[in-house]
Amino acid sequence: MEKSGLENSPKSSALKDTENKPLFAKATKSPLFKGKPDRSVSTATNSKKKWKIAIVDDDEQVHQVTELALSNFSFHGDGLEFVHAYSGVEAKDLFQKHPDVSVLLLDVVMESEHAGLEFAKYIREEIKNYQVRIVLRTGQPGQAPESRIISDYDINDYKEKTELTAQKLHTLIFSCLRSYRDIMALERNKRGLEHVISASQDIFKLGSISTFAEGVIEQISSLLYADQSALICGLNGLVSHENRAGITFIAGTGEFAKKQGNDLDDFLPGHVIKQLTCIDDDVGSLEADDLFISYLTTKDGHRNLLIISGVKYNHPSERKMMNLICQNALIAFDNLNLRVEIEETQRELVYRLGEAVETRSKETGNHVQRVAEFSKFLALKAGMSAGDAELLKHASPMHDLGKIGIPDSILNKPDKLTAEEWKVMQSHSALGAQLLGDSDREILNLGARVALEHHEKWNGTGYPNGKSGEEISLAGRITAITDVLDALSRDRCYKKAWPFDQIVEFLLEERGRHFDPNLVDLVLENIDEIKEIQRRYP
Repeated sequence: MEKSGLENSPKSSALKDTENKPLFAKATKSPLFKGKPDRSVSTATNSKKKWKIAIVDDDEQVHQVTELALSNFSFHGDGLEFVHAYSGVEAKDLFQKHPDVSVLLLDVVMESEHAGLEFAKYIREEIKNYQVRIVLRTGQPGQAPESRIISDYDINDYKEKTELTAQKLHTLIFSCLRSYRDIMALERNKRGLEHVISASQDIFKLGSISTFAEGVIEQISSLLYADQSALICGLNGLVSHENRAGITFIAGTGEFAKKQGNDLDDFLPGHVIKQLTCIDDDVGSLEADDLFISYLTTKDGHRNLLIISGVKYNHPSERKMMNLICQNALIAFDNLNLRVEIEETQRELVYRLGEAVETRSKETGNHVQRVAEFSKFLALKAGMSAGDAELLKHASPMHDLGKIGIPDSILNKPDKLTAEEWKVMQSHSALGAQLLGDSDREILNLGARVALEHHEKWNGTGYPNGKSGEEISLAGRITAITDVLDALSRDRCYKKAWPFDQIVEFLLEERGRHFDPNLVDLVLENIDEIKEIQRRYP
């Protein structure tokens, strides 16, 4: 079949093409190129960043001349990387390996008359790649009329090979890369907004501030076409390079993605750190090397930093916009951190309240800490969601809150309680639920349920309501076994600590009587992890 190809001229003559001379002259198409060089990737220019150009054509000389024509091409200082395929089938494999192709120069006729058109349809409809800019190049426009191709296929340009000069090819690639850059910026901005919206729905959930931070970073980067490397961190008392403490990494992307626990000098140059230590203003920004650093000092004297690398300004107004966005972001993070601080304070007060009750009953204060850790661990093993398990961890320390209303003479009596004293002692479950039950707070509501049910038994012989089986909430059943497990392993005013083998024997005896059988099995299957938790909180 005839199809426009390259002139049968040596490679050196191709280099002599002027800007206005067609790169591809009309000629008889030779058979499919045989003995193609063993390469799929090549580059042009030595810049760090490369825009990836895919050439899909069954004529090797088309690949060569296209690369030659674009050998000195740069887009805002960045060069090109070429990837190659010689048929529609090869092109599918190519796009699996290189999904980040920016521009596709696609021949229409290859192994079949419509191989190029079929591949263009594959890109858009099957692999759902709507970002790559597709330019069809044909040597016989009569076989694929431009008007029909443009309307029937989702392509971005259509060129006859005989009309392409070096200058026109440069213009074409520049236009396509500009479109691709803008589309990717919009895509990143969309992802950033999705991150922020998702995090805003549940800002108190574990990790939501980090998610929110990543979203803001993506938005800033996309607005200014910056590299995706950014970091938000807080510094407590940044006085000098030698004397700084309390670095808190909130979020990072790119090269800063795994910097938690590192010092600033591990990834910031010394002269940049020196500039930071000499800052007197409470709010502002500075630029050093390829870094943009925005800073904000909070009311409590902490300095929050937002660091972005690879920022490029295409217009002076963008620097002002950058300052505005970053300062607003840091204010937002400061407010979010304040809200999280309030929640953490509430949780700590819950622990301390539980410990106060345990101290009053002359038991180890770490009992509530161990019960909390046991409960979260067992909840996850029982299939509870991470969020619910975390909630139980913070609610379970309140299981014995009702003991605050039990007289010391009963609470700390070393001898066996009388029937009347035991009745008073049992009232602590209902009293704890009563103290917590009228709160609107999720943790306190769950704490009320745990306080009420942690002495109920699987066989229905517990108190205060004689519930049995799954009538008892999973949170109540978990706290029941974790409370007893820890109590048996420690000295109390009325007993000595049991050996662990004896505790295991007791759990087996009470399986299906006092405790949920499934929970007993989970404890015994994970006994080493249980012991490790005990070792962490002696």
